[in-house]
Amino acid sequence: MKLRRQRSRGSHRGIGSSVKSNATFLNPNHNPQSYREEEKRAERRMVERAEDEEKWLAAGIAGLQQNAFYMHRALDSNNLRDALKYSAQMLSELRTSRLSPHKYYELYMRAFDELRKLEMFFKEEARRGCSIIDLYELVQHAGNILPRLYLLCTVGSVYIKSKEAPAKDVLKDLVEMCRGIQHPVRGLFLRSYLSQVSRDKLPDIGSEYEGGADTVMDAVEFLLQNFTEMNKLWVRMQHQGPAREKEKREKERSELRDLVGKNLHVLGQLEGVDLDMYKETVLPRVLEQVVNCKDEIAQFYLMDCIIQVFPDEYHLQTLETLLGACPQLQPSVDIKTVLSQLMERLSNYAASSAEVLPEFLQVEAFAKLSNAIWKVIEAQVDMPIFGAVTLYSSLLTFTLHVHPDRLDYVDQVLGACVTKLSSAGKLEDSKSTKQIVALLSAPLEKYNDIVTVLKLSNYPRVMEYLDNRTNKVMAIVIIQSIMKNKTCIATAEKVEALFELIKGLIKDLDGDLHDELDDEDFKEEQNSVARLIQMLYSDDPDEMLQIICAVRKHFLTGGPQRLPYTIPPLVFSSLKLIRKLQGQDENVVGEEASASPKKIFQLLNQTIEALSAVPASELALRLYLQCAEAANDCDLEPVAYEFFTQAYILYEEEIADSKAQVTALHLIVGTLQRMHVFGVENRDTLTHKATGYSAKLLKKPDQCRAVYACSHLFWVDDQDSIRDGERVLLCLKRALRIANAAQQMANVTRGSSGSATLFVEILNKYLYFFEKGNPQITIAAIQSLIELITTEIQSDTMSQDPAADAFFASTLRYIQFQKQKGGALAEKYESIKV
Repeated sequence: MKLRRQRSRGSHRGIGSSVKSNATFLNPNHNPQSYREEEKRAERRMVERAEDEEKWLAAGIAGLQQNAFYMHRALDSNNLRDALKYSAQMLSELRTSRLSPHKYYELYMRAFDELRKLEMFFKEEARRGCSIIDLYELVQHAGNILPRLYLLCTVGSVYIKSKEAPAKDVLKDLVEMCRGIQHPVRGLFLRSYLSQVSRDKLPDIGSEYEGGADTVMDAVEFLLQNFTEMNKLWVRMQHQGPAREKEKREKERSELRDLVGKNLHVLGQLEGVDLDMYKETVLPRVLEQVVNCKDEIAQFYLMDCIIQVFPDEYHLQTLETLLGACPQLQPSVDIKTVLSQLMERLSNYAASSAEVLPEFLQVEAFAKLSNAIWKVIEAQVDMPIFGAVTLYSSLLTFTLHVHPDRLDYVDQVLGACVTKLSSAGKLEDSKSTKQIVALLSAPLEKYNDIVTVLKLSNYPRVMEYLDNRTNKVMAIVIIQSIMKNKTCIATAEKVEALFELIKGLIKDLDGDLHDELDDEDFKEEQNSVARLIQMLYSDDPDEMLQIICAVRKHFLTGGPQRLPYTIPPLVFSSLKLIRKLQGQDENVVGEEASASPKKIFQLLNQTIEALSAVPASELALRLYLQCAEAANDCDLEPVAYEFFTQAYILYEEEIADSKAQVTALHLIVGTLQRMHVFGVENRDTLTHKATGYSAKLLKKPDQCRAVYACSHLFWVDDQDSIRDGERVLLCLKRALRIANAAQQMANVTRGSSGSATLFVEILNKYLYFFEKGNPQITIAAIQSLIELITTEIQSDTMSQDPAADAFFASTLRYIQFQKQKGGALAEKYESIKV
């Protein structure tokens, strides 16, 4: 059946109006004051226009409601002609060109609600036997084309539902008739209305309107044609009006984009649009329109629509076609976001089921995406580095999801990124550096294994393009990944590769400014490196020694600020290896072995020497003493003696602060006491030095405590050869003399006898050696010392010291307790009177 269509004989009235040029801006002699005045006038015009729009909208709504009232009254009285007359007058309000799209939408929705009621009336008329064909022809006599087409779409919906004519004929007639409206906003809303009233009446598989002459292809053709015309109208909006209102028009267009996208959404929901139809008809036609419109906003939105509304499987099978359109888009289109969303959807599709992974391999998805990104970057020469890195970051995420076992693919993406970055040098903008960090973090998060990441040859090359600060951030991320996953780095080769990645924390990079470093941040960075050392470990002693040498080589380039943080963990890691070798067979750990304690001690000596030159003398002294103790456990007397010698040299030449000297000396005495490897000559030499240092301390109380501490060097419980009671007594007597001198000095300077604390401390030493069986410590000596302390405490010149009094009282209670406890000690203590 051929449908009659009455064409409009009236000419279409455009909305364009001449815009008066702004003479102010054309005048080269205008001044800033006139510019500000013009800005104020523009603001006033905007306010006035907004107020005018509200008035025009209110007038439009009032007119619409008034005609809707008469239309309802006509409908109630079953007066069809009057109903059509008033409905046409009602719809004439939509002919306005004064409203912005946002305000026009409000007016349209009110008209839409009324048209739904009119449609219900038409359906009732059809049930009562009214000829829909006659009604369809009748509404075409409306005077104005816009009301005529709205009524035609409304009746057409009922016409299709009545099935008195093939749906494809009615749809084709309606979509072509709507070409009569070429005003962008009015045309878009009209076609949107057509799409809405017909979407549930399209011929589709399983639909009641399919069959006979009507096929899914007819529905597809209708939607594609409507989409094409709507997109043309939408794009045309950009070219209407003055250039200064471009931003405003772009905002208005963005508000209307969903009207265009609804056609694609309906297409995506059609059951009859299978993969073959999508591949052969739908996608090529849509992409043709997208590419040819040459509009930035339209191209970005429509590409995003295609990706979102059609199934993932379709995208995978038509990947080449879809990606082929990307380089043809306008250079200003945000193609990185489009491709990123596509790859994200495909990644999620791959993650949804393992069964779909063979499809990705079959269509060579990675190769096509990689090639498309390269073409886009090449075509858009002005694309910022941020955009290119974002694309590669999305491609890498896709690769890690779909092909996690293909390290060559991952490395290929990183290599392509390096190629792009090589033309830019070090990145400076924060957006690009954040994307690089995201790019480099992705493999760490996916594999949870730095050893796997170290196999990527291009990984460190990408890091080189980060600025120094971000390079350090990335290095800390790598260390945190290692610590979190407890990843063990077991070969020197991997350690070298790892330190290449984190070199920003290990040494100063070009351009580093120390004065800009925050102390707390610097400490945290170096503490992270120190914690990393425990994860560098191999069960093979030779390999472990190579690891230590590799780490040492890098650490020694770190500069004086870093060595105090990095050398100690390296030393203790080396000592751990020594203790492991110590427990092995002597035939294995001999001089000929590659990893022997002697070799490691030699390395440690050189390493600590570098630390002592920083200067960090106190720390170096502690490490020398630790090494001396380890050499003692290995029965290496010359090595232990060498470490003590180095410690003494540091004490004499580098440690000048009195408090530091006291601490260092007690450490020396405590370590020397535990040494059993020394012969008589070496031990005497070291002991003599220690006692000599004690007497030279700045403050008398410090001298006293150091001297009585040295008494332990002459009496060691588990070594019978080191039990010289006479020299112990000499140390204690010397300590008493120094304590007495300290008290007299206090009397001179402060006018009092000072405190008895030192005497009580010496008394406790007497009691210790008395219990250990030192024959030189007699009861008489102890008794004499007790009486001395009692006298001093009760003296009027003695300054009050509650702590000393309590200490002495506690010591006396201890003696009394030993008397009452019984046993051998009780007999010894029995003669002491308290």
